[in-house]
Amino acid sequence: MIDSDNRILELENEQLDKPFAHLFSDQEVNLALYNQIIEKGRGIINQSLEKNKKPCSGVSPAQLSKQFDSVDLNIPMPTIDSTLEELEKLYLDHAVYFHQPSYAAHLNCPIVTPGLLAEVILSSINSSVDTYDQSLGGTFIEKKVIEWTNDRIGYDKESDGIFTSGGTQSNMKALLIARDHYCWKRLGHSVFKNGLPAEARKFRIFTSEISHFSIQKNAALIGLGQDAVVPISVDHEFRMDVGQLESKILASLRDGFIPIAVIATCGTTDFGSIDPLYPIAEIAHDYGLWMHADAAYGCGLLLSNEYTHLIDGLNLADSVTVDYHKSFFQPVSCSAFLVKNKQHFNYFTYHADYLNPETQDDEGIPNQVNKSIQTTKRFDALKVWLTLRIMGPQHLGEYFDEPILLAKKVAAYIHKDPLFELIHEPTLGTLVFRYIPKGEMPANRIDEINANIRKDLFKSGEALVAGTKFRGVQYLKFTLMNPTSTLQDILRILNMIKHYAKQYK
Repeated sequence: MIDSDNRILELENEQLDKPFAHLFSDQEVNLALYNQIIEKGRGIINQSLEKNKKPCSGVSPAQLSKQFDSVDLNIPMPTIDSTLEELEKLYLDHAVYFHQPSYAAHLNCPIVTPGLLAEVILSSINSSVDTYDQSLGGTFIEKKVIEWTNDRIGYDKESDGIFTSGGTQSNMKALLIARDHYCWKRLGHSVFKNGLPAEARKFRIFTSEISHFSIQKNAALIGLGQDAVVPISVDHEFRMDVGQLESKILASLRDGFIPIAVIATCGTTDFGSIDPLYPIAEIAHDYGLWMHADAAYGCGLLLSNEYTHLIDGLNLADSVTVDYHKSFFQPVSCSAFLVKNKQHFNYFTYHADYLNPETQDDEGIPNQVNKSIQTTKRFDALKVWLTLRIMGPQHLGEYFDEPILLAKKVAAYIHKDPLFELIHEPTLGTLVFRYIPKGEMPANRIDEINANIRKDLFKSGEALVAGTKFRGVQYLKFTLMNPTSTLQDILRILNMIKHYAKQYK
């Protein structure tokens, strides 16, 4: 390895003259350039963190897009430093910094350093965890993390799983298996070979009215259509109404439709609510439905030292979505799809002679592509692996519990303030509320004020909150994911909301 700073600076000037100098390899010049670039990257990140103390700059799309007009990607920058200076102006100065305590908008968590270490390693080696001969130990690390997660859920040794790009892909896999499983078991029809049967237009999927939008989107993408998704109302705790679930299943049967699946949500995006898993599982069993649990958000409860009981019954689901990049404080992307019975992955399996020939199954070669929609797959499991090996699950669970406790404290404060209306008690770290001006005011004007408050906060860059609508009414939303955020940090945001609201009187 080359340690001389002067030599590294000389290499930057030589890099255009030496063929293939920028390829990552063990050659002296290549390795020196790698070390130089990584070090410069670390430096500009540190500099950006020191300089940017707000969640974001608040720049508008119109303002930011103008800065890209003069960029010509056909002409490289003269030096690494000039390239990073450009990146700083175009991206880092305006990036959203999720680690800032006044970021309280979406399900974006601050990330732990073992995950960042893993990103450097997995990106540098660049294993593709689709076949064993491209990843070797990477295959077994992913399998071990899946096994650990399934054990936390309460699945037995017949379970399995696969890392995915995120909850949307994981939920799609659940719907694909539910569809194909019904077709094969009830109709003797292989969708993989023969396409959708005529009966598919009658298939129905049941889920909460506040479940993730990917359920409707994926139903359309897999050929069933958005109308195949039947929304179920929620109760006063914003959990699926199981009485209405059974009523709608019966109504669908009477109308000649074919119920195939029910999707429970463990941590809804807006309310953090958790559907009642035991009664949903009982109904799914009684009517022969595939039960999927979308725990993209609530999967952090698998680590919790205080609140794990909230997902009792998760092991009754046929499949589960988890997002480590939401609730395990991992860099994007880092998600998984898990099944109780590994045989159900057979609905995905396709053997290609050049990649995963069927003979390799007989030889016991573990090819992850057999369970995957993706072929090329990042080694994202390394992030969870290193986090568990360096920090341990108990320590990580403390990170997840803290925002839940904070949400309860903020809720108590909001209840006491007549200028705010909170429409639920927090289960996890989300709070849906709105500003209510003093005196009489039309409902649509109150909606408009709350929408404008959110925009004003964003423009200031001082704080970021989310907005949502429930049954046509506009609300603001805190999504608390940062264990370092304090009650004072969130009260400061509430005071800023009041400040911006004054101009709309």
